[in-house]
Amino acid sequence: MRDRGPNTLAVHAGEGADPVTGASAPNVVMSTTFAMEEPAGFSINAFEGELPYVYTRWGNPTVKMLEDKLAALEGAQDCVALASGMAATSAVLLAGLKAGDHLVMSDVNYAGTAELARKTLPEYGVETTAVDTSDLDAVEAAMRPETRMLWIETPANPILRLTDIAAVALIASARNVPLVVDSTFATPVATRPLELGADLVVHSLTKYIGGHGDALGGAVLGSRERIEPLRTHALVHFGGVLSPFNAWLIGRGAATLPIRMRAHEESARRVAAFLEDHPAVGRVNYPGLASHPQRSLAAKQMANCSGTLSFQVRADGAALAGRMARELEVIHYAVSLGHHRSLIYWIDTAALMESSFQLEGEQLARYREFAGDGVFRLSVGLEDAEDLCRDLDRVLP
Repeated sequence: MRDRGPNTLAVHAGEGADPVTGASAPNVVMSTTFAMEEPAGFSINAFEGELPYVYTRWGNPTVKMLEDKLAALEGAQDCVALASGMAATSAVLLAGLKAGDHLVMSDVNYAGTAELARKTLPEYGVETTAVDTSDLDAVEAAMRPETRMLWIETPANPILRLTDIAAVALIASARNVPLVVDSTFATPVATRPLELGADLVVHSLTKYIGGHGDALGGAVLGSRERIEPLRTHALVHFGGVLSPFNAWLIGRGAATLPIRMRAHEESARRVAAFLEDHPAVGRVNYPGLASHPQRSLAAKQMANCSGTLSFQVRADGAALAGRMARELEVIHYAVSLGHHRSLIYWIDTAALMESSFQLEGEQLARYREFAGDGVFRLSVGLEDAEDLCRDLDRVLP
């Protein structure tokens, strides 16, 4: 399947007609345990080579279907699927770092990731340096002899700032440090970080890949050498196991990912242009706009600009958020992104700094260039763009 096009891979990779019943759609194998033909060890460490199906925490046929599909889409040798995006993130960070190690991470990323790195990891003796990874000099300066991982998120949540993956990969490889890319906003349709030099790719499958807002999931992709320890240690011992039913739902969503991403991008471009021309809007952050300060990097690194944008308003954002929650008719005022329905949420800068990012000085100033006192993050769904624009126009002052 690896030589097929992305639409074909999305539909067929990891799947096949059932050899017994001939069923065309993949089965949902909900069993937690599997009958064995021969006695075997009681620990995963007793097995060598390809792991047989023994216990669903170790592996499951439906989850394996999803893993194979994602690996084909991402161009990866292997994939391990987990219970959520944060389970995937925790697996990489907690299994890859130990006391005395140093992590260099994007200073703007998903809040849960930021909080884990800034608050939890130091409790285990791991120091984190958060830098603006769009600034290559800052990345270089942050690296130390004890640095054991470089983590970037591009586009960065919620300001859509980009990091040059290929350039940062050179910095990491020169020091023999693995580069991890959270590519949730981009998806494999837009960017395939492994081809640009990354060592691991992390996705929250809850977002675009699942696409329907009905299943939590996460995934880590890379070489077999890097994924195997995550499967046999982080997955099995940390226990962030993906439900087979959620794997089935996410696999069904992934089948339409390339088509959906084209539709998300088309509508997002139109909504972003509408917002940029609206008198109530101060700034729009979207890589597909000519006004994005990294538009050339987006054109080089992203085959699709995705469907999420953020924007500043000239009015009181918190008050406007209340009006949106009450009065929007098409767009849901709700967290998350990447679903088939449009979602919007107010993200206050001061509150985010206190709870998650803790940026000061020049780093805070750079964040405020994109976000000001706060932004509305808008995940543009699959509705008609005209309806979304009318919905926004009604509530914008």
